[in-house]
Amino acid sequence: MKHVLVLDSDQTIVMSVADFLGQHAIRTTPVAESRQLRRILSTEIVDALLIEVNSQDGIDVVRNMASITAAPILIISGERTAEDHKVEGLEAGASDYICSPFGKKELLARLNVAMRDRPIVERDRRSYSFSGSELFVQQKALRRPGLDEVKLTTAEFNLLTAFLGAPRQILSRERLLAASRIHSGEIFDRSLDALILRLRRKIERDPAKPNLIKTVRGSGYLFDSDVLYDDRPRLKR
Repeated sequence: MKHVLVLDSDQTIVMSVADFLGQHAIRTTPVAESRQLRRILSTEIVDALLIEVNSQDGIDVVRNMASITAAPILIISGERTAEDHKVEGLEAGASDYICSPFGKKELLARLNVAMRDRPIVERDRRSYSFSGSELFVQQKALRRPGLDEVKLTTAEFNLLTAFLGAPRQILSRERLLAASRIHSGEIFDRSLDALILRLRRKIERDPAKPNLIKTVRGSGYLFDSDVLYDDRPRLKR
């Protein structure tokens, strides 16, 4: 389901728009103050923003939001607006400019076009969950049930994330060597086996009888578990 933020001082309009968009599989989050926009954008995937603009403050909000998110911004103006004002809003970063009164079907159509043409949202992965364990990306740390947090080396972390990004797929030795940044010119191919062994000791219940990282003879290795991801949007820098 698509997710749209709506910043408008007229709550009657906001609720009416939210109800209509909800009927077309678009989730709407009403926002009372502009400062809430950044907080939501940093924690949730947002597909578009509808922002009321009736003053220079509104233009400033559009400009600020356009600087941190690639999500399309549609300006809603409460009255017919001079061409110069529309140009200013578009130059501030808006994808479209809609003047009241407008029809809900027109709003939906413009919104769908803006979302269709938007770039793919970049995301930061916060964590992976698998078989009761959780890998925290920023800390490069593994939390296993009933155990203290397990620290991973950079090579172990890179190798594990390669597995978690392709669960139940056979990964070749060459791909795993590249993922773990072990260069064949520096370290022999068999170093991968030693790295796999160290990683098994940290994630398997019984490293001697691995259930997660399985050897596929003649092909490579396979990570045999369901994997869940916890993503957040990546804001512009």
